Amino acid sequence: MSRAKRINKSKEKKEAKVKMLLLLDDAESVFERDKKKANFYVNKSRKLAMKYNLRFPREYKRKFCKHCYSFLKIGVNCRVRTKDGKIIYSCLECGGFMRFLLLKK
Repeated sequence: MSRAKRINKSKEKKEAKVKMLLLLDDAESVFERDKKKANFYVNKSRKLAMKYNLRFPREYKRKFCKHCYSFLKIGVNCRVRTKDGKIIYSCLECGGFMRFLLLKK
């Protein structure tokens, strides 16, 4: 692979990451008015991440359900509990739940 192609590819990845995070921020802002549009933005963001093999930062991973890919808003369609050193997010749309380790300081 030539140097020019590598530079273009890394530039594309950076642009895709910015766009991916902007889509999730848009989903958060539009959630109150239109849940379907917020879920569409989450789905679009995921597809972009899969296309360029990108990872979501920790704070963005918890913003959507890993099972039904709907945008999660705590208290509206998501329940958060702590148990045995884990944070448990329960999606009230599909009934799925996700466990994250509670980080110690």
